[in-house]
Amino acid sequence: MSDSNQPEAFKPRQVRCPACAGNSLYSPSNPYRPFCSARCKGVDLGAWASEEFKLPDNTPPDEPFGDPRLQ
Repeated sequence: MSDSNQPEAFKPRQVRCPACAGNSLYSPSNPYRPFCSARCKGVDLGAWASEEFKLPDNTPPDEPFGDPRLQ
């Protein structure tokens, strides 16, 4: 007879590592999650630091616009 008040055991998921595409355990026991290792986490951080990954810039250019006679 099972106790219905007790939650089911937590089953960790296997996810794809964003850096190497290998399997990574997504659980509190993996301090590097969602990455599979410290190396993959560092590679990703280095890519952001060297600006390999960029967010799109929606800022208009500094060029003047409109009728130049009115400026």
